[in-house]
Amino acid sequence: MPVSAPSTPASTGSAGDALPERRGFLQVARQPRMIGLLLVFLLAALVCGRLGAWQLDRAYERAALAAQQEAAEAAAAGPSWLGDVLAPQESFPGELVGREVQVTGRFEPDGALLVPGRALEGHTGYLVLTPFRVSDDGTGGASWADLSGPPVLAVVQGWVQRPADAEVLVRPEGEVTLTGWLQVGESTSGRAAVEGDRTEQIALSALVNEWGGPIYTGYLVATDGPGSPVDGGVVALPRPTIDGGTGANLQNIFYALQWWVFGGFAVLLWVRLVRDEMAGGRRGGPPTDADTGIAGLPAA
Repeated sequence: MPVSAPSTPASTGSAGDALPERRGFLQVARQPRMIGLLLVFLLAALVCGRLGAWQLDRAYERAALAAQQEAAEAAAAGPSWLGDVLAPQESFPGELVGREVQVTGRFEPDGALLVPGRALEGHTGYLVLTPFRVSDDGTGGASWADLSGPPVLAVVQGWVQRPADAEVLVRPEGEVTLTGWLQVGESTSGRAAVEGDRTEQIALSALVNEWGGPIYTGYLVATDGPGSPVDGGVVALPRPTIDGGTGANLQNIFYALQWWVFGGFAVLLWVRLVRDEMAGGRRGGPPTDADTGIAGLPAA
């Protein structure tokens, strides 16, 4: 019985149907056309990044302009009575920082303190801090009617470079009306204790033990009236501002993020083009190209 020759596997296709040689990512990316596209997309990403930085600068500029406009409007409106915006022992709202107010009362010079380590225009010196017993905050005493008595308000009379400079400050014995900026009290820490005529912080929750209460949760930076800064070494402080705020316009920040996202998309688009080129060199292969992650065309 004749023995048949062993059969050979059927050909998977003609030579013309053979899959092209596999090309790697770097091989495709080094092509002159791809390098040219990369330079174009990198330039686009650079432009988007610069536009994003410009929008971020605009965000802070607009915030600064808004703050200046707010300060101008407040100055034009004139000072409010303290009792119209803040009551003693009431939580201090952040929007009151820098608000101009007026209040009537008496200085209590025996409780005057120096706050060391305060910088102004590149120099380190002292704040002059004096308790001020309020007699009229514009409410006729209604704001403290349920408290133990008239409240005390911490008043910063000015800044001095040396303790001796504070001697020129006047603290009238009678009733006076002061005008100034409001500022929130500082947090209590181990440095808040009073030692002699010094205190490291304007921590009102600690100062109430020295001055008695009730007390306001903010203090007044005096700008006008008896006891306010005078010539002879006592310098007026600038209008307080909120520390730790965003200080930026949110709309411009959002635009900046958009530009940076567009720049990232430009680079990702180039990567996608390279991967498409890799897949295009293997048409007719399996439905999923394991090397590129891009589905190829189905075999004919």
